[in-house]
Amino acid sequence: MASAAEKVPNRFLITVCAMVATLMQALDSTIANVALPYMQGSLSATSDQITWVLTSYIVAAAIMTAPVGWMAARFGRKNLFIACLVGFTFASMLCGVAQSLEEMVLFRLLQGMFGAALVPLSQATMLDIYPVEQRGSAMALWGVGVMVGPILGPTLGGYLTDLYNWRYVFYVNLPFGILATAGLVLFLPKAESKAGLRFDWLGFGVLALGLGSFQLMLDRGQDQNWFGSREIIIEAVLAALGTYLFVVHLVTAEKPFLPPRVFRDRNFAASLAVMFSVGMILLASSALLAPWLQVLAGYPVAAAGLILAPRGFGTMAAMLISGRMANRIDPRLLMAFGILLLSYSLWRQTEWTPDVDQWTVIYNTMIQGAGLGFVFIPLQVIAFATLAPELRTDATSLLSLLRNVGSAVGVSATFALLSRNTQIAHAELAAHITPFSSLARGTDPASQLLDPATAKGAALLDTMINHQASIIAYLDDFKAMLLVSLPSMLLLLLMRRPRAAVSPDPAHAAMD
Repeated sequence: MASAAEKVPNRFLITVCAMVATLMQALDSTIANVALPYMQGSLSATSDQITWVLTSYIVAAAIMTAPVGWMAARFGRKNLFIACLVGFTFASMLCGVAQSLEEMVLFRLLQGMFGAALVPLSQATMLDIYPVEQRGSAMALWGVGVMVGPILGPTLGGYLTDLYNWRYVFYVNLPFGILATAGLVLFLPKAESKAGLRFDWLGFGVLALGLGSFQLMLDRGQDQNWFGSREIIIEAVLAALGTYLFVVHLVTAEKPFLPPRVFRDRNFAASLAVMFSVGMILLASSALLAPWLQVLAGYPVAAAGLILAPRGFGTMAAMLISGRMANRIDPRLLMAFGILLLSYSLWRQTEWTPDVDQWTVIYNTMIQGAGLGFVFIPLQVIAFATLAPELRTDATSLLSLLRNVGSAVGVSATFALLSRNTQIAHAELAAHITPFSSLARGTDPASQLLDPATAKGAALLDTMINHQASIIAYLDDFKAMLLVSLPSMLLLLLMRRPRAAVSPDPAHAAMD
């Protein structure tokens, strides 16, 4: 039987359009990171509220990722792809003109809803148009957009914010959205649609309830004193109830919108857990490093973005290498190597202070990016190695769902820990400063300037203590991410090495 390479025309152009769509969606998960301080002032938001700009996008994308498989079957993959790309581009322009925090969060929710389908549809398209023996290289190309997008986002965001203003981090999507949409209209083959397909509203509703309540609990917990607040207790109960009902419905329903047999594939099930942990670190580490460089280390916004850029180069290099090696070397070994690189880079960060030189930061972030790249591509290969071809669209949606949920949990949890640990460290450090300490009893000008018995001295001391407390809190967050990355090594033991392909997979011609 002829390979998919011979049956799908304009494969290169379809690949470019799919990658542009993937890159747009992935970029927008982090491109606003370095612009957050500027957006905070413009939108009159607090430091905790402005993180909703990130998490609202991620949560909306996570909730709307789950039904992508059903929507692709019901409306046709090409129609859904184009509609979501147009909606995503339009929502990006609305974000750029937002005048209040409420408008920004609403438009980011809309952007996340349309953007949810872009990554799984791009991946499913790439899996269909490339023969099985080229799948590793194809996933490496596709993975560049998924993994490098969030990593290069702060760099591009910092450049646009510094050169123009923060609104251009959203306007930049317009030309790429137009080009990708035109390419898909012209070159992507039309897929069959199933007009009579019914949607499982109950399953989707309880899943949305669980995910949305869980994210609200994480976002609001620090402000509301966690489980000392009735609101947080209600959100926790709703999150648990929604998750429980979704699992029960998935097992008992006649036709749930997610096929239960996708979870019976051991490689894919283990890959979901690894993807969740990778998602937590992928976005949280980038979201933490941007303010660390600007607020603690004192770098300008553009310089902070440039310092983070080598992380993306490390990821790209690792993806290209692992994509070529995935069919020759056991993918589990490549993933183990990537997890070790990632853990090593996080371990080094647990000893950082703002005095660390920029070359150390660049070297370390490059290693971290390489670790993510060595995990991501072999993970895609092994996840789909033993999975039935008809489950691919649902499977890609689930992988994107777990990555988005992991990212949302990672950002919310790390910033909640950062705020809480800053307060704890501040209290512990301040306990050592009293009017009777050696600092206050000195006769030199510095001691008199820092005298806590005076208003100026107390204010200056409080600023210094805040700075030191923030350093300690960031180090605690880096330690927490290290504890997330290392246990994922155990999940590799559950995976089986995929057999080498001996012939092309005829299912790749499904787009005819």
